[in-house]
Amino acid sequence: MAMMRRPTRSRGRLLIAGLVLCAVAAAVTVGVWLQFGERHDLDTRYRAGGDAPDRVDITASVQRVDAAGRELTLRLLVTPRGDLAEAGGVAPAESLTLQTSADVRGDLTFPAHSRISTVDVPVTLTAGSITDYPFDAYDTDLEFGAVQGGEAVPVRMTLTNNDALFAATVEASEANGAAVFYVGIGRSTSVLIFAVFMMAAMWALAIAVLIGAWFLLSRRKGLTWPALGWMAATLFALAAFRNTAPGAPPIGSLLDYIAFLWAETVIAFCVITVVVMGMRAESHPSPDPPASP
Repeated sequence: MAMMRRPTRSRGRLLIAGLVLCAVAAAVTVGVWLQFGERHDLDTRYRAGGDAPDRVDITASVQRVDAAGRELTLRLLVTPRGDLAEAGGVAPAESLTLQTSADVRGDLTFPAHSRISTVDVPVTLTAGSITDYPFDAYDTDLEFGAVQGGEAVPVRMTLTNNDALFAATVEASEANGAAVFYVGIGRSTSVLIFAVFMMAAMWALAIAVLIGAWFLLSRRKGLTWPALGWMAATLFALAAFRNTAPGAPPIGSLLDYIAFLWAETVIAFCVITVVVMGMRAESHPSPDPPASP
């Protein structure tokens, strides 16, 4: 019988080990797939405008999204082409003005015969609120037209997103020689996954503390200091854990109302209840059972 049980146990252990390895491999595969998707989104280029030989090329990239300030920073590199440029596109042949949409703060002017360098432009975000974190989303409209020598000139514009904490959905089009982009901004997949994990972890810790408190109270354990230390440490550790949320959301966001504030309330209630009931148990200990004859 002992010889028959050993192979069965060995097979069971091998099966468990195989399942664990399969789970790890599946998790790694999903992680690689998600990371590849985010990398693909960051490498995606959105283009609007024609290929006229005499045009203005604009390379734009979203450098940083400030959800609290409701604006994003757009880095622009303007390069005139053909007869509009001199010195290989480094400088415009005549004064060049970029006319922008209302969400972009102000038009840009580049003097003739002067070298053009990159410039950072603030862009206002509309709709959405950071208190909806991590499900907040924003919109903005980008439109860039060019005027040189008093005449409108065609524009070709390329837009990319370099902020890994946000994902961009873009609709590109052309209108009367101007490049138009309708941009939607939302949290990236990695931020959403981590934020959801944080909320689940907060509730799991709160439930664990609640179960521990019920065990101490139901068995009248009194003031069990190691357990109280663990509960109090969890109370303060959750606050530090919450502050690691990507993007530093302000207090009062959806993350807090779904998980953080409730978890803190449950843990604080458990700590206070265990202390109060533990003091009562210590003050009125249960009588020892009578000794058996």
